[in-house]
Amino acid sequence: MSSKSAHASIELLDELQTALSHGTVARRVETLRRVTDLFLNGAVDYSDEQIALFDDVFQCLMRHIEASAKALLARRLAPVDSAPPATIRTLAFDDLIEVAAPVLSQSERLDDEALIETARNKSQAHLMAISTRATLSGAVTDVLILRGNDEVVHSTVNNPGAEFTERGYGRLVARAEGDDNLATCIGLRPQIPRHHYLKLIAKASATVRARLEAAHPPLAGEVSAAVREATRRARSAPAAVTRETAIAHALVKSLYDDGRLDEQQVAAFADAGKFDETNAAIAALANVPVAVAETMMVESRAEGVLILAKVSGFSWSTVKAIINMRDDLGGMDRTNLEACRQTYERLRTSTAQQVLRFHRMQQTTAPAA
Repeated sequence: MSSKSAHASIELLDELQTALSHGTVARRVETLRRVTDLFLNGAVDYSDEQIALFDDVFQCLMRHIEASAKALLARRLAPVDSAPPATIRTLAFDDLIEVAAPVLSQSERLDDEALIETARNKSQAHLMAISTRATLSGAVTDVLILRGNDEVVHSTVNNPGAEFTERGYGRLVARAEGDDNLATCIGLRPQIPRHHYLKLIAKASATVRARLEAAHPPLAGEVSAAVREATRRARSAPAAVTRETAIAHALVKSLYDDGRLDEQQVAAFADAGKFDETNAAIAALANVPVAVAETMMVESRAEGVLILAKVSGFSWSTVKAIINMRDDLGGMDRTNLEACRQTYERLRTSTAQQVLRFHRMQQTTAPAA
C-alpha cells in the first residue's frame, strides 16, 4: 500500500470512528458518501488488501445508516467489478428490494451460490431482479423457475443470457401449458433440446404454433413436422426413436442377453438419470414391449411405474429411484413417496400382472384405432 493510500486510509478510519461515536445520521451518510467517492475514484487500482479495508468500513457504516443511503450505495457499487465483496453480499441479502435490486441485477461480485441462496429465501421482487442479469447459469434459473411467479418466469425465459438445464426445460414446458405467451417464448429459445420442443409443440395451442411459424417462416413446415413427430413419440412408433435411444436399447439388450441385467442395474440407470436405459431395462425384466413400458413410465401419475416394478419384483428402494428420476427429468412436482410406498406394499403381483395385460392390449389395438 502506498504512503498516500495509507494516509487516506488512516484519515478514513479516524473519521469513521468519530462519525460512529458522536456523529449524527447526516454525518454518517456524508462519511459514507466520501468513502464511496474515494473508493470509486481508485477502484481499478486497489489491491485486495485495500479493497478489504473498504469492505470493513462499508460494513461498519451500513449498520448505522438509513435504507435510502444503503440503496444509493448499492446503485453506485453495483456496476463496479472490483466492489468490496462482503458489502455487495450484504446489500444483496437486504430485505428491502430498493437496496438489493441494483446488486442482484448487475454485480459481478455475486457468484451462483449467493444468487441461489437469495433466490431460495427472498421475495419475488428479489427473484425478478436476478432474472434480469446479463447472464444466468442453469443452476440459478432452476431456482427461478421453481420458486418464481409467472412474471419472474417470463422475465427469465425472455433473458437471452439465461441458460437452462434439462430439469429447467422440463418444468418450463409443463408450466407453459395454457400459457400461450410463455409457450411461444420457450419455443423461440435457440438452445431448447429437441425432445422438450416436441413436447411443447404437442401441447401447444394453434395460436402458439402460428406464432412460431410467423417468427421463423422458413421453418413453418418444421412446426407441423414436430407435431407429427410428437404424436409418433406419444405412440412409441419406431420412426420416433432417436439414435441415442437406439444405442440405449442396444446396450440393455446386450446386458439382458448376457444375463447381466438385474434390479441393481436398473437402480444404477435410474440414479444416473438415464431414462431410455431404465425404461428398456424395466421392459425387459417385466417382459413387455419397450413401447408399453414407455407409455406407462411417462404418465403424469406414478401408478404405471408401480405396476411395472411389482411385476418385475423390485424392492421399494429401486422403485423410489425410478420415481425420483421421473420427477427430475420431467420437471414435475415431487411425487408423494410415502403414499406410493404404501400403495406399492399393498399392490399384489397378480393384480399388477392383470393391469399390465390391459396395457398390452391397449398398445396392440391403438394403431388400428
